[in-house]
Amino acid sequence: MDMDIALLGELLPVDETETIINKPLRIAERVFQSRLLVGTGKYADFKTMQLCHEFSETQMVTVAVRRLDLKASGENALLHWIDRNKIQLLPNTAGCYCADEAIRTCHLAAELGLSQWIKLEVIGDKKTLLPDIEETLKAARLLVKEGFTILPYVTDDPVACKKLEDVGCAAVMPLAAPIGSGLGIRNPNNIRLIVEAAKVPIIVDAGVGTASDAAFAMELGCDAILMNTAIAEAKHPTRMAQAMRLAVEAGREAFLAGRIPMRAYGSASSPMSGLLGMAT
Repeated sequence: MDMDIALLGELLPVDETETIINKPLRIAERVFQSRLLVGTGKYADFKTMQLCHEFSETQMVTVAVRRLDLKASGENALLHWIDRNKIQLLPNTAGCYCADEAIRTCHLAAELGLSQWIKLEVIGDKKTLLPDIEETLKAARLLVKEGFTILPYVTDDPVACKKLEDVGCAAVMPLAAPIGSGLGIRNPNNIRLIVEAAKVPIIVDAGVGTASDAAFAMELGCDAILMNTAIAEAKHPTRMAQAMRLAVEAGREAFLAGRIPMRAYGSASSPMSGLLGMAT
């Protein structure tokens, strides 16, 4: 691979060569080798969760602060099963329905020593679990000023995503589809527009159902993917965790490689000139 890149460096302009090299994911001041973020909910037990984290090779996991059992200790405590020397905690504000609730939850996460990195989630509708953009923006503005590193969950709206980037969010997390739906990317064109306009990492969050969904998101140019239900509720969670890791890696490589254009008609894969029986 290194030799291939070196040879390409002699043939291509510098800017094109750089697109071929798979640089690590950078969020704020931290660098991650893994582009797969994983949740901690819905698993059959903590041991399964831990194994899925290992098989996925994730370096960041989300923890719902409002659903954390603060009285639990030892093996009964969720945090016991997360190696914080290898994995960055990303507390989330799941269950919050207004900016004030989300802000208080972020302060609680900081006081508990979890992290000042936050997945900001302000829900606007209990049935669809779609985010409330106005309240999300309100919370993001204040939390960024207070020194939190904010990664907001948002609709696949290019305008909303740009506004969240402009208020200082370290990354933006547009949904692929409603949380836990497994529908995959419903609006790939919007995701593509969000990626093209962004100057911060774009992390697809919610709605991924299987490995092909993950690969597709990465092929669109997304920087990473966050998923929970797709792994935790799979028939074989550890196998799905590994499949998702491979899918994210394959999708990223395909994006860097550059797919061929789609054509309405066939295109011969070998030259037509010089065929046996053809006049020259």
